[in-house]
Amino acid sequence: MCDYHSLSDEEKQHYHKLLLDAAEKFGGKNFFLHLLEAIRETKPHPLTAANRTFTMELGEIKWNKTIFKDKLQLLQKIRLEESKRGNLLPPESDKSYKKSLNLVRTLKPIVFHVKPADKENGAGFFFQPFEIVDEKTTRLNPLFDALFFCAIGTVKKLLNYEPR
Repeated sequence: MCDYHSLSDEEKQHYHKLLLDAAEKFGGKNFFLHLLEAIRETKPHPLTAANRTFTMELGEIKWNKTIFKDKLQLLQKIRLEESKRGNLLPPESDKSYKKSLNLVRTLKPIVFHVKPADKENGAGFFFQPFEIVDEKTTRLNPLFDALFFCAIGTVKKLLNYEPR
């Protein structure tokens, strides 16, 4: 999802609707983009926070399980190949398959709750990090990818996308 130019018009439209819906539930496009900027500026990566919370003046993100640095590094590595394969998991013959499968099993039950600080701005939303397509196919949830990994410019283009 993070490579805007490789997406088809249908995919751009789908991601536009998904991200716009999330942005509206957080207070609008500007608040959502401000949240993304705050996440990108935070070091170390907010997903590794021991208290499982990322807080800023416009709202917060909470999740129910600690994510360790080694799991985050593996996730960042395997997500780069996902768009080529259409699957987050490498082929079973790949030596990194077992580690990747264990990563998915570990992170799958996590639920992220995104809430604006002021309830008048929106109700917030929640999501899980993966979409399980079938027994052998797992994809990164586009909201998870957009919030924590994609370039802000790509997310901005998708939020402002208008079909031709």
